[in-house]
Amino acid sequence: MKQWVIFLGLAALVLACGSSGNEGTLAANAGMAAEAGKPDGEKIYKQYCVTCHGIYGDMGASGAFNLRETRLSLEERIAVITKGRNAMTPFETLLNKKEIRAVAEYTLELRNEGVME
Repeated sequence: MKQWVIFLGLAALVLACGSSGNEGTLAANAGMAAEAGKPDGEKIYKQYCVTCHGIYGDMGASGAFNLRETRLSLEERIAVITKGRNAMTPFETLLNKKEIRAVAEYTLELRNEGVME
């Protein structure tokens, strides 16, 4: 019984981080931004990624990587967003390649977010 409770709890966390329950609406909103020009990586990040990674990329819910500290290259980030990793949902069916690239580029900006020089 205890194992089932743990399993169900972990499954709920994975689903919460990977899905907001209204992918169609979110994908449509992201698609409208893409039609207006270059996709808005920050907007897409806030729609899909904040739940696990947090506003500044350092929340780490459900084992999410700290985006402010990771040294993944742009291409590696694109691969992770596209195919997923560990508990992270793959976004290849939710976002197009330009949107995925925009989010990956935005995550690179998080390294310096809130840093005073």
